[in-house]
Amino acid sequence: MRRDGETGGTEENLFGMDAETVRAMLLRNLTRAADDPIGSHDMYDDDAVLEFPQSGERFEGVANIREWRSRYPGSVTYDIHRIRGADDIWVAEMTVSYDGGQPRYGVDVLEIRNAKIGRETIYVGEPFNAPEWRAQWRFAP
Repeated sequence: MRRDGETGGTEENLFGMDAETVRAMLLRNLTRAADDPIGSHDMYDDDAVLEFPQSGERFEGVANIREWRSRYPGSVTYDIHRIRGADDIWVAEMTVSYDGGQPRYGVDVLEIRNAKIGRETIYVGEPFNAPEWRAQWRFAP
């Protein structure tokens, strides 16, 4: 992978996944969920698990994942910045906005099983200002 924020090479590994395949899976899910709640979740294994460690939530089975997403009461937009991984573990770095609000940073950890998502763990956090005491070592801002 390149370090400039773009996904790198497209060589497949033994699990048949590459960064572009993972990106396509995520975009298909994130952009089609409202219009096609069933098709947009076809990349999940039937017994997939979705976890949000910050809230302590755990959804088991694609039917439950699909159902709660179809009933989400607001709008959510995503911007995928970078996808890195290999074999059966992939990580997507993104920003997420809820109801047009300020973007928050997110990390989506995907565990692949049989060319589908077997486990997904999502972390979302608010941005914060870098402390001044670290300024002498950092490159930005």
